[in-house]
Amino acid sequence: MPVAYYTFGCKVNQYETELIRESFEKNGFKTAEQGSNADIIVINTCTVTAQSDLKLRKLLHRLRRENKSAVIAVCGCYAEVVSDPLSELPEADIVVGNADKNRLPELVARFFEQKAPIFEKTPENRDYPEEEVTAFSKKTRGIIKIQDGCDRFCSYCIIPYARGRSRFKPLEKIKEEAEALVRSGHKELVVVGINLSDYGKGGDSDLSDAVKAVCESGAERVRLGSLEPELLSRDIIERLAKNKNLCPHFHLALQSGCDKTLKEMRRKYDKAEYFTIVSSLRKHFPGCAITTDIMVGFPGESEEGFKESLEFVKQIAFADAHIFPYSPRKGTPAALRSDQVPGSIKERRAKAMSEAVSESRKSYLSGLVGSTVEVLFEKEKSPEFHQGHSRNYCVVKVKRFTDTLFRQTENVVITGSDGESLFGEIIQR
Repeated sequence: MPVAYYTFGCKVNQYETELIRESFEKNGFKTAEQGSNADIIVINTCTVTAQSDLKLRKLLHRLRRENKSAVIAVCGCYAEVVSDPLSELPEADIVVGNADKNRLPELVARFFEQKAPIFEKTPENRDYPEEEVTAFSKKTRGIIKIQDGCDRFCSYCIIPYARGRSRFKPLEKIKEEAEALVRSGHKELVVVGINLSDYGKGGDSDLSDAVKAVCESGAERVRLGSLEPELLSRDIIERLAKNKNLCPHFHLALQSGCDKTLKEMRRKYDKAEYFTIVSSLRKHFPGCAITTDIMVGFPGESEEGFKESLEFVKQIAFADAHIFPYSPRKGTPAALRSDQVPGSIKERRAKAMSEAVSESRKSYLSGLVGSTVEVLFEKEKSPEFHQGHSRNYCVVKVKRFTDTLFRQTENVVITGSDGESLFGEIIQR
């Protein structure tokens, strides 16, 4: 039976979808393309915002309309927190939380036997799951998940309830999985977690030890996923810098550049601490790209608070940022506040913030013109260009001259930029 997969959200979900796919294939199922007549459809969900929930329900409704006889399984974070799955997700045949994702082949078989909807709730006491991905088919990068859960409980976030408390993959398992991904042909590995910076908390190891284990796997390049800033001590940054194959790109979640808003968000740092961490990263990784997430219109954010945030974002000069208006998430303290910011104001603030980040992105990219960067090329998307990413995660394009450069690494002289991408020429060997 062919199985089609749809994934919402972060790289952790991408990793876990690959786990699900491998589990199905080990049980004799085939992988189908999205939009094909699949017998089974798996939707791995995100619930970080109300908008992600809405997108899931729209997709689910469309897929059921177009695939009346298919078995549809909804799994992941949204499935974890939904209060009444049978009424809220009526188009789904199977609804399972995060802990039961790998059991989907078994649950599909049970569904065929009993012909009744299945709802599996994750137990409260969760250990780190036994999980290992061997390859990401048709992908340049391999993803390795080393941490799950979160103990932060930010006032706008439901994820600690969907993922449970923070827990970690053992160092020896990290190295084994990284080596397997390298053997599968992945030249770059991305290290991810729900709260990646939290790795090893309360134990004898920390994030730098986990990164070292991945860097020693033989991968040409190792990249970090999103990081919580306050957990990046100077000592950890110094030890990270000793790994020569660690890419100089750090996605350091900011959310707001206003101290009052950060406190009300229950973030664990202030502007001064964030600035110090960015300065330390730039000292130990010269020319590194600092990217981030920025929320606008958090409840109670005044015009003065937004301006403070905007000025701080300009001061940091991010290489790029994901900017999004605050979206109330049911079940979080922030959603209950009476001082919600009107949608029109959130849109205006998002536009102003986007313009500021656009200027800093253009400046960062223009500063790379004339330099030589190492580019790992990806699946061909354009008849005109070969495209890949530099070590600092900039999109680099070169004029197409051969069939494919997929998974090849080349040195490229940067000749120009359009403010979004870099353009260059490959240095002939």
